[in-house]
Amino acid sequence: MQLIDIGANLSHESFRHDLDAVIERAREAGVIQIVVTGASEEESEAAWQIALQRPGVLFATAGVHPHLARAWRGSTARRIRALAEKPQVVALGETGLDFNRDFSPRPQQCDVFEAQLSIAADLGLPVFMHERDAHARFVEILKHWRDQISRGVIHCFTGSVEELDGYLDLDLHVGITGWICDERRGHHLRDLVSRIPLERLMLETDSPYLLPRDLKPRPRTRRNEPMYLRHILETVADSAGLSAAALASATTETARRFFDLPDMT
Repeated sequence: MQLIDIGANLSHESFRHDLDAVIERAREAGVIQIVVTGASEEESEAAWQIALQRPGVLFATAGVHPHLARAWRGSTARRIRALAEKPQVVALGETGLDFNRDFSPRPQQCDVFEAQLSIAADLGLPVFMHERDAHARFVEILKHWRDQISRGVIHCFTGSVEELDGYLDLDLHVGITGWICDERRGHHLRDLVSRIPLERLMLETDSPYLLPRDLKPRPRTRRNEPMYLRHILETVADSAGLSAAALASATTETARRFFDLPDMT
């Protein structure tokens, strides 16, 4: 089985000492391509630099997370756009709205989200999006831009059936993480994943975050990494009533189309 992890924060400091080993473990687990998430100006630059080192295997996104919208400046917009024009950068983001923690003022989050949607529309790039406790405002903004952006994915979807159906109605893709493996807060996703058409479903680890809670044996550290994507695949497949092989084939093909990645077979 071949898998694609559409969201891994490999520029995180926890990977600095053993990134090569992390990528090799992922390869041994069937993860043949990884999209490295950019969530700030600095992290987007780092994600691009990491992708440069492993052509055809690693790719990057470029964007500013809503937590950091308060730091957005004209220079930020110019740098994100310049990075987004690099061939290794396959999506604009991580961008969106987060009204759960409100680390940046909500009006500023909205403005920065729209600014990044504008860049994506200009460049014809798909958008890698974050939304938490902001569904109504998120949809309101996105409806205005939906016809102007090529493709969009709701990264790390954790919401309700109503929110899921709303995103599917907007012709969005959906990323599922190890949240589905969390019996405390993610179990409802097991009843929802079968509603997602296979041509819209993708898998991600969000490494180093969201280590699946039901891994056995438990890893010695809480750091998540791309090799655990196979465990997420198996949980999603079981929940959707599919074989792991069938789901791997479908989600890999979907990810390749969405990000326009080369076929490594």
